[in-house]
Amino acid sequence: MATQPRIVTVFGTRPDAIKMAPVVLELKKYEPQIKVDVVVTGQHREMLDQVLDVFHITPEYDLNIMQHGQSLSQITARVLTGLEPIFNELKPDVVFAQGDTSTTFVAGLAAFYHKSKFAHVEAGLRTHNKYNPFPEEMNRILAAPLADYHFAPTSMAKENLLREAVDPKRIWITGNTGIDALLSVAAMKHEFAQPELEALRHTGLRTVLLTSHRRENWGEPLTDICRAVLQLVDMHQDIQVVFPMHRNPIVRKTVEAMLGHKDRITLTEPPDYKPFVKLQQLAELILTDSGGVQEEAPSLGKPVLVLRETTERQEGVTAGTALLVGTDTERIISEATSLLTNKQHYHQMANATNPYGDGTAAQQICQIVLKEYGIVSVA
Repeated sequence: MATQPRIVTVFGTRPDAIKMAPVVLELKKYEPQIKVDVVVTGQHREMLDQVLDVFHITPEYDLNIMQHGQSLSQITARVLTGLEPIFNELKPDVVFAQGDTSTTFVAGLAAFYHKSKFAHVEAGLRTHNKYNPFPEEMNRILAAPLADYHFAPTSMAKENLLREAVDPKRIWITGNTGIDALLSVAAMKHEFAQPELEALRHTGLRTVLLTSHRRENWGEPLTDICRAVLQLVDMHQDIQVVFPMHRNPIVRKTVEAMLGHKDRITLTEPPDYKPFVKLQQLAELILTDSGGVQEEAPSLGKPVLVLRETTERQEGVTAGTALLVGTDTERIISEATSLLTNKQHYHQMANATNPYGDGTAAQQICQIVLKEYGIVSVA
């Protein structure tokens, strides 16, 4: 065992960066007792860099793999070959990665090849449908047998891991590090740099925040979502919809064709992490297919309609903070209208208990790992 344990954190997308930032910042507190290196793959480029700026994290290594139109196979190969010389040089004792991206699975595989321990943050999420979400469900399933530390955000996630015969002594329930990041940013003061977003504050209208980008919603499902939004705006004259569009051209083509230049619908570029948190705070209701937003919104007291057929974040549905509605136009309209018009229903969802933690997940995770290296005495 190294006298100064070397810990490498690997992440590549904006959601990864948001949820790993609290872990990186917490680990850095223990330098020089440990050595911490940050490796980013650049699986998302601009969106990743925005988050790094918010949390003042400068990577030691950047694989910069992003290429237009790259396939999942190309992402996997570039990350794996890119990590090899870095791990050969650093010889990490522990490799940290988060969630369910291709970067995460490949980081776990690379750690295994180099006989480094692998710490999987946000372990145990499952839909039990390997193609939904695709490829995330299989990424996180494959990460599990590679992991030495399984940091489950909830008891439900732990139960999923136990059903897969993961050693219970290697599973810890910590809450979700995304809540750590969210609460720190939510407390910051902020004015929107984008004029169209700042204008939303001053209309006197209730704001509905919409996000949709997942592969399984491309095509007809996204068209059905847009149809629902158009009808909701017609039905409720006191609402405005804001849709920060994902950069994927497949998403933009559908959204711009259906929702562009419509009254009380604002299409924007995807905001940085901080303004997006502030958009969630501004919103009265959130419609999303994002996993991260399903976790964040309950901490802000915002009801969420989940625009997916399945969710690996069933805890929010069970707790009553989120409702799984899929992409059926009429179902979206019905459930959104109920929340916009029924105050009792709205307050039940807005005030439901948040199942995703209290903002101390990163601290717990770091203490668990560092205790095994004698850096801290309690966990």
